[in-house]
Amino acid sequence: MASLSVTVITHNEAHNIEACLRSVSFADQLVVLDSGSTDGTVQIARSLGAEVSVSPDWPGFGIQKNRALALATSDWVLSLDADERVTPELQVEILACLRSPAFDVYSFPRLSSYCGQYMRHSGWYPDRVTRLFRRTAARFSDDLVHEKVVAQGPEGQLQSQLLHESFRNFEAVLDKANRYSTAGAQSLHNKGKTASVGKAIVHGLWAFIRTYFLRLGFLDGRMGLVLAISNAEGTYYRYLKLWLLQRDGKGAPAGQ
Repeated sequence: MASLSVTVITHNEAHNIEACLRSVSFADQLVVLDSGSTDGTVQIARSLGAEVSVSPDWPGFGIQKNRALALATSDWVLSLDADERVTPELQVEILACLRSPAFDVYSFPRLSSYCGQYMRHSGWYPDRVTRLFRRTAARFSDDLVHEKVVAQGPEGQLQSQLLHESFRNFEAVLDKANRYSTAGAQSLHNKGKTASVGKAIVHGLWAFIRTYFLRLGFLDGRMGLVLAISNAEGTYYRYLKLWLLQRDGKGAPAGQ
């Protein structure tokens, strides 16, 4: 059977990293690339057998994941975020792929929680993510945020789901909305995109309509409405920040 490395990038993930790494204890190598955690993330990861490296800077999600990929030594790589967990069913499918791979790249559905509720609509499920690949066959895009696996050739599809404990509470929602809207605005700014206050409002309104109505967010109950509103706010903030960047004529560093 081919060997497997699991790569995880972290920053203050002490509340997540143990569950994440324990869910992939079947891997041959655990790689954690940390960007200056102060909450015990590094110590916990090392206690679980992970090979931990610390980077002195934060270049964005895509570049950081490629740095972690460069530390992997196995035939195959499974890239995870610290708040993700491999289910026993997904483990069985992954091991089957390692025994007899039909593709060089595989995706699987991801089931994400939002303030304690797993969301099965709202555009959140099935949220198919490409994370398992032959080490020499793929890499991550260099995007500051919303990075993706770049590979050539067809992609295999696994059926078992990855669990994503994405937002423990609403404070986490607000924190991520702030960080991701800043990174998203900077990414758009770097690509020469422009915005206005009116465009920010329109994009925010469209995000609500898409999440709540077109993607059936109303079927997720009250939390579906909450999610649709927070999606609208995050989108509005991203384009408003882009407008402020262009108004001030400068870029701003994106924090993790």
